[in-house]
Amino acid sequence: QVQLVESGGGLVQAGGPLRLSCKASGRILSINTMGWYRRAPGNERELVAAVTSDGTTNYADSAKGRFTISRDNAKNTVYLQMNSLKPEDTAIYYCNADGYYNGNYGTTSFRAWGLGTQVAVSS
Repeated sequence: QVQLVESGGGLVQAGGPLRLSCKASGRILSINTMGWYRRAPGNERELVAAVTSDGTTNYADSAKGRFTISRDNAKNTVYLQMNSLKPEDTAIYYCNADGYYNGNYGTTSFRAWGLGTQVAVSS
């Protein structure tokens, strides 16, 4: 089993920064991709940014130039630095990761989601 726990959400004024963290725990052998998704009220969940184990990043157009995703492989942790926040960034932000863990019957693949952290940006 693999668990993801997000932290760092909160209320911030437009134009301000916020940094999200997500730590994966469990009998993890390796993590391929770690990413951040978000769901705004009335919208579907969408990809914000993702980073692979070799550091390749992918950003939604809305995040390019304002958000930076990074990871610490030794800590199984991914970060999302969000700058120049806008009211439309208000959403629940979810962490996602996929890889392999040491299951009861050997190496087992996983794809896990965190419970989410609320980000609210006031105008």
